Amino acid sequence: MNISDVKAYIITVSTSKYREYLEGKKPQDISGDLAEKMIRERGAVVVGRSLVDDDVHMIRSLVESLVLREDIDMIIITGGTGVSPRDVTIEAVKPLLEKELEGFGEIFRWISYQKRGGIAMLSRATAGIINRKLIVVLPGSPDAVSTGLELILDQATHILSIAKGL
Repeated sequence: MNISDVKAYIITVSTSKYREYLEGKKPQDISGDLAEKMIRERGAVVVGRSLVDDDVHMIRSLVESLVLREDIDMIIITGGTGVSPRDVTIEAVKPLLEKELEGFGEIFRWISYQKRGGIAMLSRATAGIINRKLIVVLPGSPDAVSTGLELILDQATHILSIAKGL
């Protein structure tokens, strides 16, 4: 599998941006835009993007439908990974993971610790496999998205080849 074979979908989780969207505004999604740019620059294809509220059912429902699509290999989710009561992305996604790539979160936090110190322990970034798709859940800050994608895109084709049994 080559990186040009990888088809990605990006989900941005944000209550404030979702409210703006419901009000008819076009919310600025810096992290989602960055994710799309980085994925495309590596040579992969972005087949779609969605913006959702910090809502377990909304996030889970979208992920459950996307993992059934044949035109998606990788789902990148940004936002909702902190420790505030509204941060529910991990609670929505983690129960769906068939295989968790615990090393991704560990390495992500290690890199974050080197950059920002102890605040890295608040990160709940994770990755895993659902229905032979690579799922990556990242904090919503542009720096976290950049760090996480640099890390996962280096291994994405290898992970997907194994997950798909190629």
